[in-house]
Amino acid sequence: MPPIPGSGLAKGLAVTLRTMTKKTVTEQYPDVQPELPPRTRGVIGLFEENCTVCMLCARECPDWCIYIDSHKETVPAAAPGGRERSRNVLDRFAIDFSLCMYCGICIEVCPFDALFWSPEFEYSETDIRDLTHERDKLREWMWTVPAPPALDPGAEEPKELAAARKTADKLAAQRETAEQEAVEREAAEREAAPQDAARPEQEGRE
Repeated sequence: MPPIPGSGLAKGLAVTLRTMTKKTVTEQYPDVQPELPPRTRGVIGLFEENCTVCMLCARECPDWCIYIDSHKETVPAAAPGGRERSRNVLDRFAIDFSLCMYCGICIEVCPFDALFWSPEFEYSETDIRDLTHERDKLREWMWTVPAPPALDPGAEEPKELAAARKTADKLAAQRETAEQEAVEREAAEREAAPQDAARPEQEGRE
């Protein structure tokens, strides 16, 4: 059966009328900031105090967009007779966001939690060369990183917390045992003291 002339136009107008009666969901950006999901991959923040210049992030980056410079410093011996140690000091940490594909590998491989995802996304530039951001800018973005979500009440306790709690409980038990032994030793000394004082008197009478 051939379609009725004008049926397509009528269907389109029906969709338009239904849409007109619904509440609009358009957000007037930039006057209204969007509510981003907590795991939004906006930009990468650097917490440089945790960075040990292990270079894992730069080596694993598939785009080679992370640039790190460092130098070694000698740390004096902590105790007399000890030997000096050397440590890496971070001089430069930069990310070229014109090359970054936001895969997150650098954040996943960092063993010391120095890199984090930030939902910040307003960092466009008119010059592509300005998209290479140094560690000062990455540090500013670190403070926009949201707090981690709370654990599920029924989830297993993280292994790190379990190990730390086990060690703390062991130390507390050792401390309680040492204190109890000290109390028992003092009580035994108090009981023995009058007996030792009475012996010379008995010997003198004899």
